[in-house]
Amino acid sequence: MLNNLMSTPPHDPDSPDLSREAAEFRMATFRLARRLRSERAIDRMSDGQFAVLAAISVHGSHTLGELADRERVSAPSMNRTVNCLEESGYVTRTPDDADRRKVNIDITEAGRGVVDETVRRRDSWLESVLVSLTPEQRDVLARAAVVMQEVAAQ
Repeated sequence: MLNNLMSTPPHDPDSPDLSREAAEFRMATFRLARRLRSERAIDRMSDGQFAVLAAISVHGSHTLGELADRERVSAPSMNRTVNCLEESGYVTRTPDDADRRKVNIDITEAGRGVVDETVRRRDSWLESVLVSLTPEQRDVLARAAVVMQEVAAQ
């Protein structure tokens, strides 16, 4: 399986060989993301469940279909995630005032608390790492963050 993760597309003779840089960037990104995900308020909450809570916290109420599109999963899969979050008291479902066929999913105060505490823990861990870096290293990371956001938007 690792070979599949490390495979590269066919080489274009007119473009520089970026396969090594791409692989190193991918692996570093995965390792950092995994480390950040370990900093969470509730250990039994999946990454997908937290992503839904965070999306609603940041972007407001969503329908099930909107959440599924945002998270790039199927509607049935999102329904299972929302059911679990609802059973835990982290989200509510409310009929839409304008269209009774729609149901809006909102975050509860308990859900907002999970998001806030998880973000606080993740930021605290990052701050503890950043303080150990040189100003030059922190500058490189600040500039890289801008590029990473551009790459993620593609």
